[in-house]
Formats: sequence, structure tokens, C-alpha cells
Amino acid sequence: LNDGGSGLFAQVVLALRRKIANIKIEVLVPDFKGQKEAVITVVEAGPLVLAHNLETVPRLYAKIRPQADYQRSLMLLQNAKIYGKIYSKSGLMLGLGESEDEVLKVLRDLRRVNCDFLNLGQYLSPGLSNYQVQEYVTPNKFGYFKEKAIEMGFLYVASAPYVRSSYLADEYFKNKGDSK
Repeated sequence: LNDGGSGLFAQVVLALRRKIANIKIEVLVPDFKGQKEAVITVVEAGPLVLAHNLETVPRLYAKIRPQADYQRSLMLLQNAKIYGKIYSKSGLMLGLGESEDEVLKVLRDLRRVNCDFLNLGQYLSPGLSNYQVQEYVTPNKFGYFKEKAIEMGFLYVASAPYVRSSYLADEYFKNKGDSK
């Protein structure tokens, strides 16, 4: 697809809005190969949250996300904020061999592009031929990263071994309303 599928994301958001006026919609999008117009197309359709997962630290991108680019993913999240009144969200899988300092740097990078919501979960290898788990991160370590992320200014952080991209997504708005 020339637009990376952004037109389809937009169509789905618009169709849902026609059926249910006040629905809270989160879209989890690819990086659209860096096409700013694709991000604008999705944002203009009116989702409440645009999510794009960084997945891992920059050092591990060649092994874990060889088709992706860390800076391109950050730019996508930044463009979502520039071109729309929208919440942005990202996530990381931990246990791939990243260091604590690398994780904290990624969290700072996400806040630098005004990312609002964060999810951190344990990487679980889908099979023996896939990249293997390097570490099982303790619940205490997940708690530590959550505390640090909140201190950095994330509005909501889900951080635990079984957290995934849309884990308890409705919790992000409890007691916060949605001011966007």
C-alpha cells in the first residue's frame, strides 16, 4: 500500500465514530516508513490515542527490528503530537539484553517527543528459532521502571511481566478524563 495502510486506519476510525459517537479509539500503527502524510491521515481521522511501539533499545534494533528505525519511530510519535490533539503511547519489551541505562534513555527519548502513555512488558520468545529471552525481568524491576517513568512525566504507565500493547487501555483514562 502506497500510504502504508494509513487510509485504512483512518476509514476504520471514521466508521467507528459514525456508529458510536463518543467511542474512545486507540490505533496501534506501523512506522509508515517515515511518511509524515500517513501519520497526518490517521491523526486527522480522530482517534483518541495513537500508539506505536519502539519495542526495544536502539542497540538491539538490528537484531530485533531489522526493518525498523529507532529515530523514524520517535519522529512518528512526535508528528502525531504536532499534527493532532491526541494522546500518544509506546511500549517496550524487556528481557532482550538491554541495560537499565538503555531503558531509561529510551524513556527520556519518549518524553522528549511528548509521549503520554507507556507500557513495559516481558519479552517472551515465540519459538526456538526466534530471538531467545536473555533475562526474566523481576516484578520489582518493572516497578522501578514504572516509578522512573512517572517521575519523567508519563501520564500513565503499565509495567509488569504480562503487560502488552493494549493492556487495560481503559485504565489510562480513569480519574483523568480525556482533555484532548
